[in-house]
Amino acid sequence: MKGSLFCALLILLVVSHSPLTTSQEYDDEREWNYQKDSDRGPEHWGDLNENWTICKTGFRQSPIELWDGWADVVRHIGELQTRYKPANATLVNWGHGIMLNWVDDAGSLNIDGTDYKLKQVHWHSPSEHRINGWGVDLEVRMVHQSSDGRMAAIGILYKMGFGEDPFLKEYAKSNARPIQPLYGREVLLNEPGYHPTTLQSI
Repeated sequence: MKGSLFCALLILLVVSHSPLTTSQEYDDEREWNYQKDSDRGPEHWGDLNENWTICKTGFRQSPIELWDGWADVVRHIGELQTRYKPANATLVNWGHGIMLNWVDDAGSLNIDGTDYKLKQVHWHSPSEHRINGWGVDLEVRMVHQSSDGRMAAIGILYKMGFGEDPFLKEYAKSNARPIQPLYGREVLLNEPGYHPTTLQSI
């Protein structure tokens, strides 16, 4: 491998009640795209399909931009409680990027006593979330779902090292959504000792 990735010391944890996105929703990549000036771009997503109305009416959309001073620092959350394990999965190229869907039980993330099972991982390049106005080269999104349908997504930000990774060049296309307003949502900055910082958007 010619290139390398460095994991940023930042993990974004977003908890919501949004439904899990499935690969079937992306079968026809011609229905929409990420091009800002396109009639099928982000500004029009909410009008392209009746199931996508929340793209223009929702108040809890991601990604968001995070700035110094926006988050309340907490230390009681502790480290992320994860119990992952090897499991069968399917790699899907859905035109706008790649997605890994687990067929079997791949483990879970526990938040306040609730287990969220790992269902899917997908990639965004460049990163969707931005910190103090800056994005990085790649964001990995690990999507989890609880038994009552709640979602929890972990976003890990990566910075490319020297050289070029042919796999990422081919499949991590420009597939980042535009930044969304915060709409008064509470953002917590978790600092559990010397462990990687976690930003939790609730």
